[in-house]
Amino acid sequence: MVVYLADKLPQKALEELNKIGCTVRNEPGATAADLDKGIGDAMVLVVRSTVVTEQCIKNSPNLTLIIRAGAGVNNIDQEAASKHGIFVANCPGQNSIAVAELAMGLILSLDRFIPDNVSDFREGVWNKAGYGKADGLFGKTLGVIGIGQIGQHVIRRAQAFGMPVVAWSRSLTPEKAELMEVEYAGSVEEVASKCDILSVHLALKPETRGIISADVLSKLKDGAFFINTARAEVVDEEALYKELKSGRIKAGLDVFSEEPEQKKGEVKSRFQELDNVYITHHIGASTQQAQVAVAMDAVDIVRGYIQEGYVRNWLNRCRQNDVPWQLIVRHYDKPGVLANVLAELKTAGINAQEMENVIFDGKLTACCTIQLDVRPDDAVIDAINKRHDEVITAVLLATK
Repeated sequence: MVVYLADKLPQKALEELNKIGCTVRNEPGATAADLDKGIGDAMVLVVRSTVVTEQCIKNSPNLTLIIRAGAGVNNIDQEAASKHGIFVANCPGQNSIAVAELAMGLILSLDRFIPDNVSDFREGVWNKAGYGKADGLFGKTLGVIGIGQIGQHVIRRAQAFGMPVVAWSRSLTPEKAELMEVEYAGSVEEVASKCDILSVHLALKPETRGIISADVLSKLKDGAFFINTARAEVVDEEALYKELKSGRIKAGLDVFSEEPEQKKGEVKSRFQELDNVYITHHIGASTQQAQVAVAMDAVDIVRGYIQEGYVRNWLNRCRQNDVPWQLIVRHYDKPGVLANVLAELKTAGINAQEMENVIFDGKLTACCTIQLDVRPDDAVIDAINKRHDEVITAVLLATK
């Protein structure tokens, strides 16, 4: 199996892929335009931030699995992948600590003017009087939007700094907030109105796009900090820019809309003209610890796909909860049995939605479970059961 790596992964990951029998095409400088030309005979594509478009998918006839070596998959056209029958998987949680550490680093930098200290020193400027006027973080209230793994890591680190936390998430309840020792908020706006520092930790989904709106930002108190290590699109960036340009708040950003696609080169952004915003180079997940963990998780997904035909963290699987019928076929483990069962269903015009076949010890018998959206009539079940040399018994169960 050929695995195409479109972003840089640790050498250990390449070695592990070779150990499980993969041929690795290592192209860490690949761009979306490169991928759009197709990835040849590769069956697996692994990316970090490189965009995977429908053009890439159409021009890669052997592609069967796309793995995002990270959590968010907004850089992958999942709709196109589903249309072409290609698995999309991700590696969530492996870089949570790294992102949380950067969020805290941005908060500290804003409070203590760390980048400006360093920049002035390198220019031969000494300004202890100016930079010695930080407020300090102890006792400041941190507002957290999103309490997934990253949000929870940020909360624990903020609490270690002696910072009270107020939080909101669709999954957060007053009871859960009490267990986490945070103040429960009923809305994003409520968090913004109560905090000194607002940090967002949400995945990009239709319901989170622009969730940090102009109204939310307007509720931040004068002098508040805004931190975004999630996705640029969760923020109304025009509103953020206006707030920053007014000088009312400060921001620490790891993501922004004009971010270059290439890994290295020039960058132009309107934020460059502002002294009250610190921007890092989308490096939230980019620690050696995190990259090794994410890469090895991606390797493990490839391993499972090769050895078991199973895709862990499969994201574009149809959530089939309304199939009303389940056909359970206990059968002898020999060639053609399932083909004949499916032929009976096909003749009756019935589509198998999902199926799973498991083998019993000794490899003489097996059991296949087939999810059906239409009830087969008794004649179909009888026809299957009459295959005495193939089928032990076939039973139809109603799932509702």
